[in-house]
Amino acid sequence: MQTLLDVILPVFLVIGFGYVAVWRGYFSLSGVDGLMKFTQSFAIPCLLFKAIAEIDLARSFDPGLLMSFYSGATICFFAGLFGARAFFGRDWEDCVAIGFCCLFSNSVLLGLPITERAYGADALTGNFAIVALHSPFCYGLGITTMEITRNRGKSAFEMARGVARAMFSNALVIAILLGFAFNLTGLTLPGVVSDGLDLVIRAALPTALFALGGVLIQYRPEGDLRTIAMVCCIALLLHPAIVWFMGQSLAVPTEAFRSGVLTAAMAPGFNAYIFANMYGRARRVAASAVLLATLGSIFTVWLWLLLLEGV
Repeated sequence: MQTLLDVILPVFLVIGFGYVAVWRGYFSLSGVDGLMKFTQSFAIPCLLFKAIAEIDLARSFDPGLLMSFYSGATICFFAGLFGARAFFGRDWEDCVAIGFCCLFSNSVLLGLPITERAYGADALTGNFAIVALHSPFCYGLGITTMEITRNRGKSAFEMARGVARAMFSNALVIAILLGFAFNLTGLTLPGVVSDGLDLVIRAALPTALFALGGVLIQYRPEGDLRTIAMVCCIALLLHPAIVWFMGQSLAVPTEAFRSGVLTAAMAPGFNAYIFANMYGRARRVAASAVLLATLGSIFTVWLWLLLLEGV
């Protein structure tokens, strides 16, 4: 119970503040859209850029951590995709969008603050390693699969161009690539620029959590409840379970192991809805899954934190 109170509830209280503020009319939806744009296009890219530019790549990118997390993510993507087809008879484009919901954990808005509260800021090294590859990997897999599904019969060049266009218009991907460029070349930021980035970074996570609450009020769980339940089970239970067993078999260091399991245990991120909306497929499932899985993760993340106490 103390874990729930100390680690999880403060994060969800901030989300709740955003939800209530919009619900009661104290904060406008247009204001929430502005906050979300600020966090996703500016503040969080600044956070990721600076973290990756300064991270010790040799120590941080544990192969076992990345293999266990992204193998689990890939398995969950195809479990959601083929599950939607086999059990609910969705067409293939819908199935890809539903699979993406199972793939894209909320590694930044939920994963970073919960891990930080649970284990401290120094424990985020593994999280940053996962986040550095998260958007490129997930969008690469999701967009490639969707483009192949939608454009059967078109040239490989046309599909590759669609994937590249979607990938390199994403602010998170651009920030990650710039961070790697600075890290690998040994470039450093002037002190005044670094201090300015730090000011923006300090606003990133609390602002993003508040905005997430405001965004969630726009969606109502309606219809497709069995499909949504499948997405929630895959995202909240199957993915962290795979990371747990693979991480143990690969002897992932304790700190990285905790980051991997907790990040995998996060609800689908808002990018799951962005992806569904981008293609106009399974939008109701994606929106409802983000909402219900975020609420359900209060209890499932608590469960995983309790299990991790024994590691």
